[in-house]
Amino acid sequence: MSTSHAGRGTVTRRSFLTISTAALGLPMLIPSRALAAPGANYRLTVAFIGLGGMGNFHLNDMKRFVDSGEVDIAAVCDADEKRLQDAVQKAGPGVTPYRDYRYILDRKDIDAVVISTPDHWHAVQMVHACQTGKHVYVEKPACCTIDEGTAMMNAARDNKVAVQVGSQGRSQPEAYLAHRYLENGVIGRIDTVTCFHYASPGDDQPVPDSEPPAELDWDLWLGPLRWRPYNKKYCHGTFRWLMESGGGQIRDRGAHVMSCAMHWMNADGTAPVSIEATGTQPKKGLWDSCVDMTVTYSFKNPDWTLTWNQPGNPVPKEERTPQEEEISRPGYGAVYHGDKGTFVHWGGDGGTWAERKCREWVPPAGAKDVFKSPGHKEDWFNGIRTSSKTIMNIDAAVGVSDLCNLGNLSFLLGRKLMWDGKNRKVIGDDLANRLLGRPQRYPYCF
Repeated sequence: MSTSHAGRGTVTRRSFLTISTAALGLPMLIPSRALAAPGANYRLTVAFIGLGGMGNFHLNDMKRFVDSGEVDIAAVCDADEKRLQDAVQKAGPGVTPYRDYRYILDRKDIDAVVISTPDHWHAVQMVHACQTGKHVYVEKPACCTIDEGTAMMNAARDNKVAVQVGSQGRSQPEAYLAHRYLENGVIGRIDTVTCFHYASPGDDQPVPDSEPPAELDWDLWLGPLRWRPYNKKYCHGTFRWLMESGGGQIRDRGAHVMSCAMHWMNADGTAPVSIEATGTQPKKGLWDSCVDMTVTYSFKNPDWTLTWNQPGNPVPKEERTPQEEEISRPGYGAVYHGDKGTFVHWGGDGGTWAERKCREWVPPAGAKDVFKSPGHKEDWFNGIRTSSKTIMNIDAAVGVSDLCNLGNLSFLLGRKLMWDGKNRKVIGDDLANRLLGRPQRYPYCF
């Protein structure tokens, strides 16, 4: 491995694109393999960008596809040297480590990337990956701003790549049962979906800024964000509680619970007409995402209301038999209110649990069926091989991220927003529209 690959290197955005274009020989940065779907026996060469909690999970999970002969792991990347070296050991022989993801995108032998970096990196890395013709699995939430979401949708469409976003709750076995149950109108016409979640933490014991640990490339970790001094309350993991890098519980688990709602309500491709949020921010420390929060989203044609309630009124978990899967994360979920009854689910991410009456419902003759995901990664692989739309494709994922981002924006501005989903603009609010995007720090930008 060359020294420049092991370090962050000095590749600028302009030189990176120049190098990539020359290497690929195509003006649009699209390798020929991206222009046609590979066959059923195609073996995918994958790289991992970001190796924290979810990145480490995905790396371990991908080993089952390595064992089955479907995948080769070629490279791993992280700005933290300790995480990077741990990943090299787990990934196995022949895997190349990088600090800077742009070296991965410059490799013509890599077909796809799994992006599990902090939220503020998702859009930039996904867009760059698409521009080099690589298929993308990117963690949720898809993006931190409305403008980032627009760029992500355009990049996937223009470069004809398969994108799966990590709202894996849609692919859980009981999610299929819930979707089928609701689709067949067992609880009637649904007019309200009430999400519940426990509160976000506050930074009750602030610490001063300091030098970053030796193993962390702090400038690279910040990437497109404005530069700021290092503070250990920023990362790892705790980035979640900052508006600009994580956005709080609504952009974390909200991207899971509301993903299920949009999918089961057949609302992908639609948008609320209004968003109104209230909440309370921490009173000290670095973290600024809402501790408690309520957001109301109003949809039209059909008319229904989605609410995010943090903490809301959690429904106690259902007691299950030893033969049934335990509800291990009961603190969040949603209640669906129809004119013939209600339905409750808990979780919405790696575990999605439907209440008993749904699980035991037997579809009558002529009942509607719904898509049953083979698994979230399996569905992504199918999208790569057949060019079919994935269950959490980038358009659907951006629609869910819009809910999270507009909820935070309504709270920050202290007013109701009227939303034009088709044109992706706030109606009659110039200040709100100026806040739909933000500058990206050079060279970590589109």
